[in-house]
Amino acid sequence: MNHALLKKNLYYILFFDMAAIIFSYYSANLLRFEFSIPPQDLHAFYQSLPIIIVIKLFCLILFNLYKGMWRYTSISDLMNIIKACVLSTLLVVVVILYSPYRFVGFARSVFLIDLAFSFILIAGIRVGIRLYYQKQQSYSNNADVSILPETHPHYAGQRTVRKNLLIIGAGDCGEKIFRELRDNPQLNYKILGFLDDNASKIGKTIHGVPVVAIISDLASVADRMQVDEILIAIPSASYQEMRRIVSLCKDCGVKFRTVPGYGELINGRVTVNSIREVAYRDLIRRETVKLDEKLIESYIRGHRVLVTGGGGSIGSELCRQIASFNPQQLVIFERAESPLYEIELDLRKSFGHIDVIPVLGDIQDREHLTRCFEKFRPRTVFHAAAYKHVPMLETQPWKAIENNIRGTANLVSVSNESEVEHFLMVSTDKAVKPANIMGASKRVAEMITLNHSACAVSRTRFMAVRFGNVIGSAGSVVPLFKKQIEEGGPVTVTHPDVTRFFMTIREAAQLILQAGAMGSGGEIFILDMGTPVKIVDMARDLISLSGFEPDEDIKIEFIGLRPGEKLYEELITADENAQPTQHPKILMLKGTGCDLELLNGKIQALSALAVTQDAALIRSKLQEIVPDYAPSDTAMAYKHVA
Repeated sequence: MNHALLKKNLYYILFFDMAAIIFSYYSANLLRFEFSIPPQDLHAFYQSLPIIIVIKLFCLILFNLYKGMWRYTSISDLMNIIKACVLSTLLVVVVILYSPYRFVGFARSVFLIDLAFSFILIAGIRVGIRLYYQKQQSYSNNADVSILPETHPHYAGQRTVRKNLLIIGAGDCGEKIFRELRDNPQLNYKILGFLDDNASKIGKTIHGVPVVAIISDLASVADRMQVDEILIAIPSASYQEMRRIVSLCKDCGVKFRTVPGYGELINGRVTVNSIREVAYRDLIRRETVKLDEKLIESYIRGHRVLVTGGGGSIGSELCRQIASFNPQQLVIFERAESPLYEIELDLRKSFGHIDVIPVLGDIQDREHLTRCFEKFRPRTVFHAAAYKHVPMLETQPWKAIENNIRGTANLVSVSNESEVEHFLMVSTDKAVKPANIMGASKRVAEMITLNHSACAVSRTRFMAVRFGNVIGSAGSVVPLFKKQIEEGGPVTVTHPDVTRFFMTIREAAQLILQAGAMGSGGEIFILDMGTPVKIVDMARDLISLSGFEPDEDIKIEFIGLRPGEKLYEELITADENAQPTQHPKILMLKGTGCDLELLNGKIQALSALAVTQDAALIRSKLQEIVPDYAPSDTAMAYKHVA
């Protein structure tokens, strides 16, 4: 039935196009001869008309103008109509020129006039069809369902109230969102207008909807227009702009949502599905990372890649980013079965063409690692598996030795034996002047990794990447604060002066990939984390975003530093002499020199201490290996409770 309907519609449009062709050609003759066509020219008209109809319909078919859906006529369709009209006019002229008539009895200007008329009429038919359907949809959207009979079966259960929406941002993003909302009546929005800080746009319209004022006038506009909801559609906004806009929205007392920043959008594409509540990451919105994609592709595309800890926050995002560069095979090595299953499903759905191999395994199991590497032969390894919870590892330091140190040593050794080309370890800012077991263990893991390059005992390029806290990662302070806010408070902050570096998961994963493409072996890459954030300021922002007033509706309590916690973190020390790289957000420093004693002796001693679970001796041995490891007073005083 649908096929028959489409065929019927095709006959209709062919009929209308044929009528337009005849009418435009006849009108061109009328206009040329001032509405009195001489008999000889009328005779030429009748003789040439069949040729013109056939050539013009052929050109319209050639440019696929009968394959589209006319209710969705676009600029590309209009361009194709122009091409078809120009080509058909040229073909008509050529045919007549090489005919026996050779333009005898034909007025040449008629063909130019006919070209203009043909485009106007053929394009007008399609635009008219689109406007008709758009108008019908508009009537449907604006229908007041409250006056429809409640007993009518067609309208039963369909009583809805449309929301008045105001869009902040009269740019490309705002226009795109507007069209999606307008063309989807199920979304149930009535768009009242746009706000924009570009004063030259005020008074102009986007698809008939006005740009009513600048953003600072939001409160008065929202009140005057009875706005129900506000949408922030400025993905390029800086964090200062986002903070200002969010503050204005809060003052209005109207619900507001946002389109994420470009760095968070998949391939930079804006859709209605990307709209979400404003989150803390929007308030620290960072510049979009510009990747050297060709450089990354050179060691990812078409090759086998393995990611340890692939079910974790960083590891799972790394897998998504890697998959976007089309590896031959992506092996996800993860000890937790549920996160492994989830990332596998996610990747198979989004990247169905990629060969995704989930491996349930533990980096502490060297034999399993060896079998895995022998089977899959990865060319590149990203090592993101680690224990990261600072207070937990202070109470059980032997677990940090077993996993962060011994596990890394296993992975490095197996990668070396398997002649992996690239090995990149994900490290942390807590490895710099460590004050806790977690940081010290990650620093040792860095040293194990880089020693293989420094000692020239491997062909593998061993590298490490350091960065600070990641918003939204497992164990992050943000989910804890949100849970405390949902429970009515208080929000607990360790110290009023504690600061941390933050970046988004997506940005961290992208920069890890970029760093891996730049290294030749033995480097530590430092990611630019921007300006450190006070945790107490973060708590206040989250309370405000949740619709409460800090210290009034939700209290903030200071509970003291946790075991092993520092007031601030560092990414580099003064004596490490970090050097810039070709990427503006990545610094580089050379790792420690060759130390075979470290590789051959002290790690084994640490492993033996982990078996005995002697926390004091573990800390002492770590200080031998990492001289700038200085356990904090809270860490030393904290005792494990069995």
